Amino acid sequence: MKIYILLVIASFTFCFPEKVAPNSTSPPYNAIFNFGDSISDTGNFLKSGAITHPFIGNPPYGQTYFKHATGRCSDGRLMIDFIAEAYGLPFLPPYLALTKDQNIHAGVNFAVAGATALDSKFFIKAGLEKFLWTNDSLSIQLDWFKKLKPSLCTTKQDCDSYFSRSLFLVGEIGGNDINYAAFAGNITQLQAIVPPVVEAITRAISELIAEGARELLVPGNFPIGCSAFYLTLFRSGNKEDYDESGCLKTFNGFAAYYNKQLNQALETVRQKNPQARILYADYYGAANRFYHAPGHHGFTNGALRACCGGGGPYNFNMSARCGHNGSKACANSSTYANWDGFHLTEAAYRYIAQGLVNGPFSYPPLKTSPNKIA
Repeated sequence: MKIYILLVIASFTFCFPEKVAPNSTSPPYNAIFNFGDSISDTGNFLKSGAITHPFIGNPPYGQTYFKHATGRCSDGRLMIDFIAEAYGLPFLPPYLALTKDQNIHAGVNFAVAGATALDSKFFIKAGLEKFLWTNDSLSIQLDWFKKLKPSLCTTKQDCDSYFSRSLFLVGEIGGNDINYAAFAGNITQLQAIVPPVVEAITRAISELIAEGARELLVPGNFPIGCSAFYLTLFRSGNKEDYDESGCLKTFNGFAAYYNKQLNQALETVRQKNPQARILYADYYGAANRFYHAPGHHGFTNGALRACCGGGGPYNFNMSARCGHNGSKACANSSTYANWDGFHLTEAAYRYIAQGLVNGPFSYPPLKTSPNKIA
């Protein structure tokens, strides 16, 4: 497979010795506010009225935990759900489903499946608009938060106090910007999209800090070369294109490069905002453990083949995706890491969330949680 992308394999050494312990009389976080895409959307996409991909509102989505589809792109809970549970908070309600008298002081979810870090006009200009799931980009989600803010607090003093005990998750976001370029076959352009995506994310972080955010968790990208979608779309007959886990080296190298650029940008934002704690969530490292040794981590049916799909080497078929005619879900999704070709199973999301909350995949570490992720 001849894909010409500069491979920069990032090797990080993080030295954040502090372990932040909560006050014994109060919870570590009083609220969580989440921004992102389908990795953390708990229902906004469905509520937005988008009808291009309604299948996530039907079984088998949601079958494991909720026993019905909720708008989550998985068989059950997502990382954001496990993080909320770990800190004794309820599942975050999707912003677009809020009711007039609903209590929102424990947090809100602004993430939308298909969302991008860059605004839709970028993709329209690039001729990629047909791939967009939604126009509700990161900047739109920030506007939603600003619109909701007066319902959360009024004076600057009240807001500073409230947000000082809140956790803001900014991402994962940016993965779809990369995916859409890949969908179109613009592989050689992937690296060019990294600077504007990283800039959009850091700009959002700075805006949230200006609004009062004091602790922000910013995830990087996954090892996308292990995704059933990428493995299917860019399948190669050359064994040298694959690593020992069966993942595409080129795309994992690109994801590592992207994560390195994001980390460098986050360090700049930290220096400009010493009043805030900006944490990096290493999705790549946390997930790479089960890609390297799936059986050891409970994924006895592997980490590359999708649980729900329409056949093929990785059980991913664009003409029979999960939820469509011709697709079928596996009997036990907990033995699979991949759910539908694009997204992970509840079991895999639980595993990554444990690595974030319990360590060592959040740098610096999150505050100690009162509950363990079971």
